[in-house]
Amino acid sequence: MNGQSQIIDQALGWLDQARVLALGWAASPAAWSQLALLVLSWGLAHLAARRFGPRIEGFLAPPAEARGVIATLRRFVLRFLPLLLPLLAYGFTAIGESVTRSLFGSGAVIAFGKRVFLFLAARVLVGKVIRDPFLRLLGRYVLIPIAALYALGLTGAAAAWLEGLTVELGNITFSMMALIRGGVAGSLLFWLGTWSNRQSADYIKGQEALRPATRELAAKAAEVAIFGLAFLLLLSIIGIDLTTVAVLGGALGVGIGLGLQQIAANFISGIILLVEGQTTVGDYVELDGGEAGTIVKMTARSCILETFDGRWIVVPNEHFITTRVVNYSDQGSANRYEVAFSVSYDTDINTVPGIITAAVAALPFVLDKPEGPDCELKGFGESGIDFVVEYWVQGIDDGRNKYASAVLFAVWNALKEARIEIPYPHRVIELKGGLPA
Repeated sequence: MNGQSQIIDQALGWLDQARVLALGWAASPAAWSQLALLVLSWGLAHLAARRFGPRIEGFLAPPAEARGVIATLRRFVLRFLPLLLPLLAYGFTAIGESVTRSLFGSGAVIAFGKRVFLFLAARVLVGKVIRDPFLRLLGRYVLIPIAALYALGLTGAAAAWLEGLTVELGNITFSMMALIRGGVAGSLLFWLGTWSNRQSADYIKGQEALRPATRELAAKAAEVAIFGLAFLLLLSIIGIDLTTVAVLGGALGVGIGLGLQQIAANFISGIILLVEGQTTVGDYVELDGGEAGTIVKMTARSCILETFDGRWIVVPNEHFITTRVVNYSDQGSANRYEVAFSVSYDTDINTVPGIITAAVAALPFVLDKPEGPDCELKGFGESGIDFVVEYWVQGIDDGRNKYASAVLFAVWNALKEARIEIPYPHRVIELKGGLPA
């Protein structure tokens, strides 16, 4: 209750000072002249903005089809055109303030007007210039209130009041001003870090000359560097001694030793995978545990496999280091497959390899190199003679590319055209004791 009464008394005191100041300005010819200069500055700024604004816009606006750094920079500068009116008014008012101070020795009214024009500029900046939702929210609830306090000349009093409010966390005491400063600075730093990380990642991943693994490693290194720097700057802004980071690092090491071994192992395994480049985004892999799919994303903790039916499997990076991994592709390399079939025992098997080899070689996806199709005799089964045809294709048979199905169709059609029978199981039944009467 005492704190609330002090705030009320202080607010009433400010209101009384404002009333006395307003009455003094109303009875002062110098104040009226300064007010006239404010109105004149605003009018001149309005005329100048109407006259030169379209010319500036026409000069800065690039052609609609223009692309590149210069065009992007011109469009970015053009977004600040709504600030022309309040900034011109501020500039004309600054000239008027120097004149009034030289003539009358005072310029309190015109200085107040200059601060009001800055407040208007802050409102225009938040309302018409800033497009990012987070920055607009920050401007609405931080920049505009600060500009309003500055216009009223209350920034010093508000800062002193916030410095007097303290928050205790154990043995550590923070002032409310430090917490607000840290919150605003942290929000800006990590927004800037996110934006910088996104831009750097897009730039690095656009470098086609680098291997995919190298691009991923560079993007991750840039991300760690950007956010690490942002964290250190935030600690410095809040006022925390950077030597405490060493204590934090020791505590983190103890935590890794006690309960974060798997997280640390996966992180280091991810770095090893990116450096070696033996498995990278786009490869079709199969692990000892049976997980199989195309690597669509590699993170610091895990790799994401996409199966042929569209499901995603999250596999920790450690499994790629400590277990056996079968890599079926290296960015679209050739792979060999085989399909089995059987023919009847009544068939002249010497003609089968030529018939099947020609039929499979006619398929558009079957390669001639490293070698063409090869039909081999595998054995003599219970019901027929077993063959297998081997062939090479560019890519993998992962469900989307149904190579085996097309090869089996070709084998079936070729055997039917050659009148070669595909056997079915034969069984001989022996009845002992003769047939019943």
